[in-house]
Amino acid sequence: MNNTIRELRAERGWSQAYLADQLAVSRQTVNAIETGRYDPSLPLAFAIAKLFDTKIETIFTP
Repeated sequence: MNNTIRELRAERGWSQAYLADQLAVSRQTVNAIETGRYDPSLPLAFAIAKLFDTKIETIFTP
């Protein structure tokens, strides 16, 4: 699954560690999601969308 998390995070000037802290996951998890090695669970995907104040469909694409 493709995603725009890296771009959204960069626009806000957030580090992977900061994003991970906000989502209560590890920095390695954020890195794995950004690079497409890991697809987040649905609850985590909703949390990401809420944090970036956007729709899940805007962030994640098949």
